[in-house]
This record gives sequence, C-alpha cells and structure tokens, in this order.
Amino acid sequence: MAKGKSAFLRGGRILPPRVRGDESAATLVEQAFTSYNAGRLREAARLLAGRMLADDVTMAISLTGALTPAGYGLSCLIPLVEAGFVDWVVSTGANLYHDMHFGLGKELRHGSPFVSDVELRREGVIRIYDVFFAYDVLLDTDAFVRETIQADEFQHAMSSAEFHHRLGRYVAEREKVLGIEGHSFLAACFRCGVPVYTSSPGDSSIGMNVAALALTGSRLTIDPNLDVNETAAIVYDAKKSGGKSGVLILGGGSPKNFVLQTEPQIQEVLGLAERGHDYFVQITDARPDTGGLSGATPSEAVSWGKIDPDQLPDAVVVYTDATIALPLLTAYALANRASRPLRRLYDRRDETLERLRRDYLALQGQGT
Repeated sequence: MAKGKSAFLRGGRILPPRVRGDESAATLVEQAFTSYNAGRLREAARLLAGRMLADDVTMAISLTGALTPAGYGLSCLIPLVEAGFVDWVVSTGANLYHDMHFGLGKELRHGSPFVSDVELRREGVIRIYDVFFAYDVLLDTDAFVRETIQADEFQHAMSSAEFHHRLGRYVAEREKVLGIEGHSFLAACFRCGVPVYTSSPGDSSIGMNVAALALTGSRLTIDPNLDVNETAAIVYDAKKSGGKSGVLILGGGSPKNFVLQTEPQIQEVLGLAERGHDYFVQITDARPDTGGLSGATPSEAVSWGKIDPDQLPDAVVVYTDATIALPLLTAYALANRASRPLRRLYDRRDETLERLRRDYLALQGQGT
C-alpha cells in the first residue's frame, strides 16, 4: 500500500459533541445525525438549506401518504410555503381533502391503531392509523366542497391548479369567519400564489364530489392536459430564465412521477433542449429492487432524463418515514436559510405556458 493517507479517509472525523437536551432540532440534526439514514437526513437537510433554497432555484414538493390528517400541513408545510421555500406542489387529492378539515374547523384527534375497527365503524369513527375523527367530518367537508364548486366560477374545464386555487380561496374565507387563519395548507397556497396540482384528480373525496355533480349537469372538469403542460412550463421557464429546478419528494407514487415527468415532457415529447432537474431529495421507505416507482433512485431517473446527470451528487435519498423527516427538514431549513420572496407562480401560469408553447411551435416550424 502506498504511503500517505488514503483518499477514502479524508472525510470529517466522527467525534460528535454530547447531546445535552437543550439543542434545537436543527442543531441536533447537524451535530448528532452522523451516519446511516441519520447521516443521509443530515445530507438532505444541508442540500435543501444550502443549495436547493437558493434564490435562483424553483422548488417543487410532492406529497404522498396521509400527512395532512396528522397535522403536518399545519406544523410543517404551511411554514415552508409562507417562507417562500415551496414554489409549486403536486399532491394526492387525499392530502388536500383532509387538509380542508383543519380549515373548516373540524376536529381530528389522537387515537390508537390497536383498537377494533368494527367497533369504530359502529360508533361512527374514521381511523387513519392513529388519527381518529368522526364520520360527520367527512360529510361536512363533502357538503362544503359540493356547495363551493357549484359556483359559476367553477363551471368550465380547468387545470387542477386553478381548481385548487379557487377552492383554497373559499377555505381561506371560512378560516377568517372561524378565526382560525393559518390552519389550512390549501388556503396558505392560495394566499401565497403557490399552484397546487394533483396527478389523479378522481382519486380522492374531492374528485368524487366533482364526479357526483357531473351527474346533475355541472360543467366542471379537471383537464389533465393543462396540468401536464403547466407543470412542464414551470420547469422550462425556470431553467430558460437562468435558474435551477429542485424537487423535494415526500413518499413516492403518482405525485413523485408527475413532478419528475416534467423533464421527459420537455425533452422527449416536446423535443426541447433540457437536461433534467438540478436537485433531488426523496424521503421514502420503499426499496428500489421491487420495481415500484416509490423506490426508484435518482440514478435511475437520470436514464429517463428526469435528473441532470451532472447534478447527480446533488441528489439524496433518505430511507425513513416522512412523518419523522419532514419536521426535522423544516426546522433545519427555517433555522439555516432566510425566507425567500414569494414567486407566486400561480399568477404567472399563462406567461410560462405561452413561453413553452411558443418555443415548441417554433421547433415544429409553425411559428406563433
């Protein structure tokens, strides 16, 4: 063996300070999360606060799993949005539906996963693992959605971003009436101009209520073509304006693919020059070897053009529960990065979509 220290031994020395008990969450992550999945979480936190939240990075977040009914919209997602750390969102419809319970003043309570679901059903209690709420919470939220979306402003085809923006305005108004402003993630996204998309509009109670009203003549439809093109336009505009694109993926599933497929849409389908998202952090408990999307790695995403291969070192996968990681990432980001000006991308949808359309038509030789 050649003399001198191996290049593999140039990493920092593992010699953390003792945990005292009075550290902030951000300090604990920085000092005590040294190795294994804790080390990956610190790596993700450093990447998020250090580079992904720079002023020139347009940040997306995808939401999978029952985060909002457990209160993570209120505790983590709203602070990230209001700090300007989230520029656009792709979420399951279920997360947005259960978020509205909070904006409507409904009560969700701590429970136990080790009870009889037959007995809960008998007593009219809904269970999401250890989150309990009355069946009436669903009925009241359904009634609010149906009443709201019968308004004239909803009677046309629209993207899910437009739909959620309009719905979020009504939730925000209900918060004001109830004196609970700041409880709903959807309402916060409305106030901050953050577009919120869902990759499967029919796969939630919101979509079920939209479908129910279609039986009575409602003209409201969610147009997936608009969603695909609007999200691609957000990324394309960010990159062509000299900035970068970052994605924070909580879980996996359809929202993960939808936020990442913006790059194949730009490159593969539209034929426009691009290289992929610049930053990628995923929190997942899924394995890659089963072939499921939720476990697919950043290096695999490179093969699809979703991630810029030159930026692969700036991609981190943390194998842990998002309900553990999200509060820690939020605390670390808020402690280490100043708030950013709101981009209000919802207000710029027409502008960014027109840029994408113009460049695509020019490539096709069709001009404007």
